[in-house]
Amino acid sequence: MDDMTTLRQMRADAPVPDRAALAPGRRRLTEAIADGRRARRLRADWRIAAIGAAAAITAAALLTAQIGDASGPSQGGVAAAKPLTLSSPAEVLNQAADALEMQQAPPEPRKDQWIYTRTKTVEQKPQGSSSAAGRSSFNPDSRIPDSPESRRVFNNLNSRISDSPDSWVPYDNSAAAKKGKDDDYRTSLQVYRAANKLPDDPARLLEKVRSFYPTGHTAEAPPEAEAQHSFRAMGLMIENYPIAPDALARLYRALATIPGVEVTDHLVKDAAGRDAIAITRKEDGSHQQREILISPRDYSYAGIRFVAAEDYEAIFMPGTELPAEKHKAGEIITSTARVSAAVVDAKGDKP
Repeated sequence: MDDMTTLRQMRADAPVPDRAALAPGRRRLTEAIADGRRARRLRADWRIAAIGAAAAITAAALLTAQIGDASGPSQGGVAAAKPLTLSSPAEVLNQAADALEMQQAPPEPRKDQWIYTRTKTVEQKPQGSSSAAGRSSFNPDSRIPDSPESRRVFNNLNSRISDSPDSWVPYDNSAAAKKGKDDDYRTSLQVYRAANKLPDDPARLLEKVRSFYPTGHTAEAPPEAEAQHSFRAMGLMIENYPIAPDALARLYRALATIPGVEVTDHLVKDAAGRDAIAITRKEDGSHQQREILISPRDYSYAGIRFVAAEDYEAIFMPGTELPAEKHKAGEIITSTARVSAAVVDAKGDKP
């Protein structure tokens, strides 16, 4: 028995669709096909096309639900959307950029407004360590990073973590920027405006971003190789809030061109337990890889993770009397998720 016959026999008593109800849709479709110029005009206006696509999706969902109702209990009713193809960073990031370029940017925040963020940070318990698993704060002060480049990352990450998951920072935080909060600190206003001026060409864009977040020049923060510098600097700019959709699209397209960048072939979990796309690169001279996490729903920044790229043993500062930490490849060393972000009018306001 073929599939169509099986389908027909599932509910032979189901009522035939009312032709009168289907007529208006059939007439509009016929007119659109007959008038090529009108069809071209519809395609030229993405807003009208989006409305048409939404209507088509709604109709398909209703049809699927009706089939489910007619044939007994359904497995969720609506058919799943086409899954992400996590085969290459270029494919994923260009797909994200295409979607972002369709979005309209909200107005830039006023200088007197504040940026509210809520984050969650966890540090996994390593093998052979008695440290508590799933700690909500990360304090790497006692650990010796396994490379000079990692030391810069840990120092800057540590300076941004507070006891409270909620944070309010002035959009125009010029006073903190002048004091040199940390080597990589830029105000939200500075990043927002710099991102809007970035060129389309990926090579020129990466050069601009590296200049915006310079590499180190001391023993504590030594110079980085170009690819390492690019990935670190791009992560810093991408995590800024807010950032215009078209600017983020340009950043994603350039991010895919950095040597050594990969994408995990499955969705991972961020520190808040949400699904995320992991764009990764192994840290130079390190046993770890840095992962920029992106939401698969709207392609916004979701967080950052540091993951063991191989089995290794981490040591501690002399005098801490702590055992060495043994890490297995694939183990999450630390993970930070941005749970919420918004522009608010005053410190203490929440969306």
